[in-house]
Parts: sequence; structure tokens; C-alpha cells
Amino acid sequence: MIDFSLGEYQQVVLALSRLTVGLVMVYFGWPKIKDLRANANDFTGMGFKPGWFWGTPIAFLEFFGGILMIVGVYAEIFAILFAAQMLVGTIWKVKVQKGFPHYSYDLILFALCLVLIVFGAGSYSVLPFSFS
Repeated sequence: MIDFSLGEYQQVVLALSRLTVGLVMVYFGWPKIKDLRANANDFTGMGFKPGWFWGTPIAFLEFFGGILMIVGVYAEIFAILFAAQMLVGTIWKVKVQKGFPHYSYDLILFALCLVLIVFGAGSYSVLPFSFS
């Protein structure tokens, strides 16, 4: 039988995964939070109409969800939301027509989110989510 555990490094890998996803989301969420009107126009241009309806929650999700992901507050829930965002907004709706180089980075973020969904936030998190 194959052992899929990460052994003694599992908690470090999960913490680094959370940190990576969280930092990326905060980095890209901050400009959206700073100018919600421009963000709404961007979302309208991508085909998400009305732009304010889609863009405002995504801005708050990315910025504040990214912060909570970094510290490990319900990181699994945010990983699900970020994974859905990667599938819907980035891959399916916007970038898949442009070719693999335009969405490969988003696939990596999606994969990191899947790691967090499957294995959890790890013991170095403030408030892990539990389905039980």
C-alpha cells in the first residue's frame, strides 16, 4: 500500500501552502479593495455582469480571506472558496481560451487549495475547521 502522508514534514508543508495561497490572495486582493469601482469595471469587462455584484465579494474574499488563510482561521473553507474562484473566474470564464501559459499559475493555486481541502490547515493554524 502506498503511504500518502508527508511524514514529519506534513505540518510544515501545510503551513507553507496556507502562507503561499494567502499571500497571493492578499497581494491581488488589495488593489481590488483600494478601488472597488475600477474592480467592478474589470469584472464587467470579463463578462461578470453586473461587475459590482461579482467584483466586490471577490475583492473582500481575496484580501480578508487571504489574511485569514495565512493565520489559519477556517483555512479549509477559504481553500474551497479560492479553488472555486480559480475554476470559475480564472480558468473557465477568462483565461482558458488564451492557452496554457495564461492559466498555469492559477492551476498551481488550485492544486495548493486542493491540498488544504484534503489534508486540512495543519496544526500550525489558529482555528482549523472540522466537519465533525
